[in-house]
Amino acid sequence: MSLSTAFNTAQAIFSNTATQSSVVSKNIANKDNANYARRAAVLSTTQYGAEVITTERAQDQALLRQTLTSMSQFNGQQQLTTGLKALSDIFGGNDHALAPSTFMLNLQNSLSDYAAKPADRTLAAAVVNNAQDVANSLNNATAQVQQVRTDADKSIEEDVNKLNDLLKQFQVANDAASSATSAGLDPNDAMDVRETLLKKISEIVGVTTLRREPNDLVLYTNEGTTLFESSARTVTFSRTFAFDATTTGSSIKIDGVPVSPGSGGNSSAQGSLAGLLQLRDQAAPLLQTHLDEISRGLISVFSESDSGAPPTVKPGLFTWTAGNVPLAGTVVPGISSRISVNAAVIPSLGGDPTKIRDGSINGPAFNKNTANSGSYSVQLNKLVTGMDSPIPFDPASQLGSSTGLMSFATKSIGWLEDLRSSATTATDTKDAMLNRSTEAYSNSTGVNLDEELSLLLDIEHSYSASSKLLNTLDEMIKSLLSVAG
Repeated sequence: MSLSTAFNTAQAIFSNTATQSSVVSKNIANKDNANYARRAAVLSTTQYGAEVITTERAQDQALLRQTLTSMSQFNGQQQLTTGLKALSDIFGGNDHALAPSTFMLNLQNSLSDYAAKPADRTLAAAVVNNAQDVANSLNNATAQVQQVRTDADKSIEEDVNKLNDLLKQFQVANDAASSATSAGLDPNDAMDVRETLLKKISEIVGVTTLRREPNDLVLYTNEGTTLFESSARTVTFSRTFAFDATTTGSSIKIDGVPVSPGSGGNSSAQGSLAGLLQLRDQAAPLLQTHLDEISRGLISVFSESDSGAPPTVKPGLFTWTAGNVPLAGTVVPGISSRISVNAAVIPSLGGDPTKIRDGSINGPAFNKNTANSGSYSVQLNKLVTGMDSPIPFDPASQLGSSTGLMSFATKSIGWLEDLRSSATTATDTKDAMLNRSTEAYSNSTGVNLDEELSLLLDIEHSYSASSKLLNTLDEMIKSLLSVAG
C-alpha cells in the first residue's frame, strides 16, 4: 500500500465515521419520536475501502399498511361506540330508568290498580300522572336522539375541514420528498412528515397508497375513490344545524363521490367519517323509528270508538298534534315528539281522570259505562291487556311486524343494548389490533437505543483505527523526511 493510498483510506474512514456518527446521533435524539423512522448510513466498497453512499430510512410497507388499516378501523368503530353510549344514556344507562318501557310498565301497573278499585279517583289520577311520564319520556328521548344526530353532524364537519387541511399539508410534504429524490438530496425528513400526515388522514378515512417514481405517493380511500394524486382532492360537506325525525343529513363527497357509512355493531367503517355517518344515518334514525312506533302504538291501543257503523275512532288517553289515530302498521316520523296526554283527563287543566275508566274522553257518544257504575272496570282491563296484545308495527322498525306494545318497547331497548355491547367488544378488539400493529411497526422502523449505542461503539473503534493509521503515516513521513535530510 502506498502512502497516498493509506492516506486516502484514513481520510475515507474519518468521513464515514463523521457521517455515521451524525446519523446515529440523530436516531438517538429521536428515540421517543413515534413519527420518526430510523436512519442507516449505507456503505459501499471503493478502492480506498468502505464509503458512505447514502442514508436510508427504515421502511416496512406491509406493516405500514396494516397500521393504517388498524387506525381507520379503530377510529370508525370508536365513533360508533361513543355515539351508541350517548343513545343508551338517554334512557338512564344500564338500569334504563328513563326508558319509555319503564314508564309504560308503571302505567300498566297503575291501570291494573285502578281496575281493581275503579271508584278510587286517586288511582285514576295516578294513571294520568304515569301516562304523562310516558309521553314526556318519548318527547325527551326523541329530542335527545336528534341532538345526537346534530352532534354527529357537527363532528363530521370538523373532520372534513381537518381532512382537507391534512391533504394540503400532505401535498407539500409529498412534493418535498419527490423533489429531493429527483435532485439526489436526502428526502427522509420529508418522508417522515408525509407518513405522519398519512396516519392522521387514515384516522378520518380509510386509505390505501400507490407509490410512483420519483418517490411520489397517490392516495385512495378504502372504497377506491382518489383522495390525492399530484394534488389534493376536495372533500365537501354541508352541515345541518338542527335535526328532526324527517331530516336527512348531507352526504360527504370526496372528489364528488359519496362516502359510505359503516354497518353492523362490529362496524365495517374505516375512519371516523364512516363511523359518524353510521351513527347519524342508521343507528339513531332506527332508534327514532322505534320511539315513533311506540308513540303510534300508544295512541292506537288507548284510542276510543263509538257505537256507529262503522265506528268512529279517536285518540283516547294519548293524543298528538294531528288529532287522529294514525294508520296501523305504518310509522309516522316524529310522532314521538308530538304525543301528549289528552287534556280531557288532566285535573290541573279541568279534566276528569275517570273518563279513562268510562271510555268517554271524546264525549258521551263514546261512553262505555252507560250505567255510570263506580265499579265498572271493563274498559280499564281492556287497556291493560291491550298493552300486551299483538298489534301491527312497521317492518322498518326491524323488531317484527306484529307484537305487543310492551314487548316492542322492551325489544327496542334490547336492540340498542345488543348493538352497543357488540360495538364495545369490537372497539376493544380493534384497539388491541391497533396497539399490536403500531408496536410491530415501531419495532421494525423505530429507534432501538441499545442498537444505536452499540453501533456508536463500533464507529468509535473505526475512528480509533483510523487515528492509529494516521499516526503511523505521520511517523513514516517524518522518517522519510529525516532520511532525506
